[in-house]
Amino acid sequence: MGSTPHTPPLPAPVTPAGQEGLAALLARPDRAVIALDFDGTLADIVPDPEQARAHPGAVEALAALAPKVASIAVITGRPAGVAVRYGGFAGVAGLDRLVVLGHYGAERWDAVSGTVHAPAPHPGVAAVRAELPGVLDRFDSWHGTWIEEKGQALAVHTRRAADPQAAFDALRGPLGELAARHGLIVEPGRLVLELRPSGMDKGVALTQYVHETGAGSVLYAGDDLGDLAAYAAVDKLRTEGPEGTPGLLICSGSAEVPELAERADLALPGPGAVVAFLSALAERL
Repeated sequence: MGSTPHTPPLPAPVTPAGQEGLAALLARPDRAVIALDFDGTLADIVPDPEQARAHPGAVEALAALAPKVASIAVITGRPAGVAVRYGGFAGVAGLDRLVVLGHYGAERWDAVSGTVHAPAPHPGVAAVRAELPGVLDRFDSWHGTWIEEKGQALAVHTRRAADPQAAFDALRGPLGELAARHGLIVEPGRLVLELRPSGMDKGVALTQYVHETGAGSVLYAGDDLGDLAAYAAVDKLRTEGPEGTPGLLICSGSAEVPELAERADLALPGPGAVVAFLSALAERL
């Protein structure tokens, strides 16, 4: 481990907690868990989520980093299998210890087996699926919105609407009521409202995985409101036990979600910068 004249410098965290987290990771990388969101962090945000793919160089950076750390986990609201496919993670040399926790941790794909473990669908999802088009039809601002089928959840995107933020604001209440009638919750994101079962979030998924692996440090990188739960989990892990688990919080920067940047130890300007950071980290270790 150590830097060379050709190793790119690592950006410095701006908080003492983040500095401690990075120092712990560098000191004992074999005990570090690297946890990453997918969309907006490893993949650029695109108008059509079905066209999202891992940023160029992302898989190579992960494959270089993975053998040097305890584990890499991708934690995403997407179905686990979709994230694996769009990320190009399957069958990559060096990524044999990669885990993808999909649907906020309700699903799990392990590279070692190549299989997805998932619970039975919540019955409320089918009920919402049937009613959702009718709810959207009642609003003038629905034009340009569209429904993404996520298997165990449904997402309404407003990014293509004439006024994306107005459509988002108008639909948030009615979709919340629809979700509540069928035992679901609404997870707001960057011009998207996801209707999904409660009980799992990225914070729960991350905490469980850190405890499962016995990690000595954790890095989490995300870009959206759904990542705030993971941020809170890292904050809590830092204080658990006699010494806590040092952590580093990275924001894949977006003006759309200032709440995340304000809480981050290190803000990077998007997936390209996240990939560069991961590459630099792999070279440093």
